[in-house]
Amino acid sequence: MKQLKATILFICLAHIGFAQNFGGPKKGTAIGFSGNMVDFSASVPKIGKVDPGFSLILWHGLTSHIDYSLRYNGLFTDYVKKINVTNSYTNEFEGSLHARLLANDHLFNPFLTAGIGIGSYGKNTWAPYVPLGGGLQMNLYNEGYVFLQANYRASLAKIKLDNNMFYSLGFTQNISSTQATPKMAPLPPVPVVTDRDNDGVVDSLDACPDVAGLASLKGCPDTDGDGITDKDDKCPTVKGFAKYQGCPIPDTDGDGINDEEDKCPAVAGVARYQGCPIPDKDADGVNDEEDKCPSEAGPASNFGCPVINAEIIKKINMSAKNIFFATGSAKLLAKSNASLNNVVTILNDNPGYKVDIAGHTDNTGKADKNQTLSEARANAVKAYFVSKGIDESRLNATGFGQDKPIADNKTAAGRSKNRRVELNVRNY
Repeated sequence: MKQLKATILFICLAHIGFAQNFGGPKKGTAIGFSGNMVDFSASVPKIGKVDPGFSLILWHGLTSHIDYSLRYNGLFTDYVKKINVTNSYTNEFEGSLHARLLANDHLFNPFLTAGIGIGSYGKNTWAPYVPLGGGLQMNLYNEGYVFLQANYRASLAKIKLDNNMFYSLGFTQNISSTQATPKMAPLPPVPVVTDRDNDGVVDSLDACPDVAGLASLKGCPDTDGDGITDKDDKCPTVKGFAKYQGCPIPDTDGDGINDEEDKCPAVAGVARYQGCPIPDKDADGVNDEEDKCPSEAGPASNFGCPVINAEIIKKINMSAKNIFFATGSAKLLAKSNASLNNVVTILNDNPGYKVDIAGHTDNTGKADKNQTLSEARANAVKAYFVSKGIDESRLNATGFGQDKPIADNKTAAGRSKNRRVELNVRNY
């Protein structure tokens, strides 16, 4: 009687001391594993020779006091009941119900077990059994559980399997929970505010309460997106600057360069001259960028340079017609000197003049030799002018061979005209 009273007192203290903060009263779904020992030598509960094994476990709560489990057992044993049968590994499958003394939300919880199982004890030697026993559950804050079990397994096929003892220490981890979701306290009522234009800015803070606008501009619109509200923008549909009351920087002359950067804001110009027109120092209508004589007025047809007197051009052309060479050679003949000296005089009198010397031949002989000869004759004339004190930078000598005839090469007269040196005077 004293022992019964002590037991009842212990259960009450355990219920009071260990039933707090360990999840809900009903277990969810948990999976896990265990390490096992089986004693096949025991027909009655006792410890004899044991074989090791393991289990894979699914454990689920049905009520606050009843769970069920499904278990696969793997057992390393040579146990067989039938003669002429060998074995090294046993497969077992169990389903059990577990009745707990206390609800699931206790730290330590004893339980009783009853179920049904089947195992293979040698090749094609399947035998059913009934596991009966009990154990102790330790609740790890409803996240997982530790189980200590001992079962007496009564064989239902004595010819294949002896009664045996099963011992297990296992762990399961929750994969679902039955714990109730805490209820949220009701929120206090939201005070009613008005926003007549529905722009998200309440009327009390909206500078334009009847026109939808932007919060960043106190509820006022900005059609052109320049950061200046339409009510303050003199150009509300064109982006501008506060400095110009919402309008773009002006461009009075319409040359694409705004007045702030335009040094000639009233006259259209170009960016490279900071908004001013391209200069024309000699005012001849040819701007300095295209004028080869920017300090002397001249027509565009002569690149902005003064037109050379027609009489001078005539004299130089006549001199060119009286330049003679030894046959097939670039050696100047003495009878050319008078004509060449006339050209030297003109160049000395007009330091801004330059001469292009062009050598030409007829088509007698090979083209490459004619090309070489024309270049040599042009350079011979150039060398003569240099020898008379004309700066070489004013002279340009080029040979064109037989490529630019001025007469028919089929006649002696035509070939004579084609063998020539041309002198073209210019002042640019």
